[in-house]
Amino acid sequence: MIFEIIAGLLGSIGQDTSLDTRKIDKHIEELKKQKWFIEIYNDEKYHRLFLENRRVRKFLQSRFLTKRMVNNPNAQKAFKLLLDKQLNK
Repeated sequence: MIFEIIAGLLGSIGQDTSLDTRKIDKHIEELKKQKWFIEIYNDEKYHRLFLENRRVRKFLQSRFLTKRMVNNPNAQKAFKLLLDKQLNK
């Protein structure tokens, strides 16, 4: 039992699994200035992912990825693919 606890603690060192809700919300607000994002965000089939899906929220937490989506159509397509993949899980 103690070995499993220690192994679990050692396994999680260096892995940040927390999500920063304020940062995610700020990035969503920035993306809402983009027409393509508003269409996706307001679509009922995707909206829940923005609120509950860990993988989508982790993606939105990244400042780099958020800026990239604003400026790069390929990044926008990649994000849409991520959303579609998460819908099918």
